[in-house]
Amino acid sequence: MNANREHQCDVLVVGSGAAGLSLALRVAEHGKVIVLSKGPRSEGATYYAQGGIAAVFDESDSIESHVQDTQIAGAGICEEDTVKFIAENAKDCVQWLIDGGVPFDREDDDSDESPRYHLTREGGHSHRRILHAADATGMAMQTSLQDNVHNHPNITVLERHNALDLITEDKVGGDKNKVVGAYIWNRNDEHVETVRAKFVVLATGGASKVYQYTSNPDVSSGDGIAMAWRAGCRVANLEFNQFHPTCLFHPEARNFLLTEALRGEGAYLKRPDGTRFMPDFDDRGELAPRDVVARAIDFEMKRLGADCMYLDISHKPADFIEKHFPTIHMRLQDLGIDMTKEAIPVVPAAHYTCGGVIVNQQGKTDLSQLYAIGEVSYTGLHGANRMASNSLLECVVYAWSASNDIIKKIANAELPPTLPAWDESQVSCSDEEVVIQHNWHELRLFMWDYMGIVRTDKRLERALRRIQLLQQETHEYYSNFKVSNNLLELRNLLQVAELMVRCAMQRKESRGLHYTLDYPELAEDSGPTILSPHKS
Repeated sequence: MNANREHQCDVLVVGSGAAGLSLALRVAEHGKVIVLSKGPRSEGATYYAQGGIAAVFDESDSIESHVQDTQIAGAGICEEDTVKFIAENAKDCVQWLIDGGVPFDREDDDSDESPRYHLTREGGHSHRRILHAADATGMAMQTSLQDNVHNHPNITVLERHNALDLITEDKVGGDKNKVVGAYIWNRNDEHVETVRAKFVVLATGGASKVYQYTSNPDVSSGDGIAMAWRAGCRVANLEFNQFHPTCLFHPEARNFLLTEALRGEGAYLKRPDGTRFMPDFDDRGELAPRDVVARAIDFEMKRLGADCMYLDISHKPADFIEKHFPTIHMRLQDLGIDMTKEAIPVVPAAHYTCGGVIVNQQGKTDLSQLYAIGEVSYTGLHGANRMASNSLLECVVYAWSASNDIIKKIANAELPPTLPAWDESQVSCSDEEVVIQHNWHELRLFMWDYMGIVRTDKRLERALRRIQLLQQETHEYYSNFKVSNNLLELRNLLQVAELMVRCAMQRKESRGLHYTLDYPELAEDSGPTILSPHKS
């Protein structure tokens, strides 16, 4: 294939999870769509989401209650208009998923003309409002969306293609604040290609791969946040990294998440001696918000010098456990753990990036023609801590609102002219990939130690110094050698790590997911932490 191959489309969607595929399907009746997938199209955070999607389907529940619960979990800095916007549109957007074939669990009687869905409850929610497909909701959503995308003639999915950088119009003599396409790295034949598009949508997910322990798949390397920042977009609230309290502690399954629904259905967190500890930390016990539970586990592990804590649902009937958590039950059995009879070893792990690229209610960024939806974005929904099962909801609501905005403009938008090809004439192949691997491991280790569940000013300063040194090395490497997947991800992870640490250094309080020993109290006047790129 020609190294300078150029693709063109009406809408370029970077990312193939719930947000990206939902938007692609909604706009595909109005134009040609290209979806980029870094790996196989199912390899993203959506596929591994177990718990479910929050929406008010029960008559005893209310939108006001969903809004209030979200604001409480967000520790007082959610943006109220956004929370209301998402909660009010939740049911219609979830119904769109149902109409598209997502098989959410129903109550026993399937003969009803208006089916009743089985609703579960998770931490922070005052009602049962979580629609789910057993304990593999993300897999069910991803599979359904993929099937619909596969069957749509206007959508092309390019698997094993990374977005490398956004292209702004000033590259062809226009406006530096208008995005006209992207450079993409074709991993299949290792060439950089260009895509020109009327609109570009970032749906790249979060950046939890910046940490040593994460529940996320390998693709979660902050690519969209880094690309948007380099192009000139503001970011916000990147100090709020959610650590899921219960990731399996096992050498053969480092990324395996144990859904919050386990605690919703009565599982207890226990010390190695079998005693419960959550009631010592919060009146809500195991159903306290994730930041509280993660800090409690971290505290007990450090206090006792223990490698892990334990999650125990074995007091429930075995048939109940096997029916509600079949995927987890089977996976644990494969690893020699019988959750119907014994407690499960768990540790906290980086799970969700609550901040991201600043967008409005249509998913529009600071740059013309560029949108960001899903975990890559900052909408104001999550505040200082994301409430369980609001993440898939944010994906589908913003896919809907952004697609509406694009559809209004698509007919009158012009395709940009041919874009300049990527210049790799001055670079050579590297024989020192070990440099990238070393820097990558070092970054993830010190981010875990210095920018983890508990922080201090001194730790953050150390982290920033290390990041800046690694950035210098990586920039030199990037300038001299041909791109590779690991190099691209390291470059992006270092950029996002820097933004995370700078956000954390600006927040002189402890709130939600940001807990610092130097400022343990809440500040009276608090809001989002916003960073703006310094462009010359």
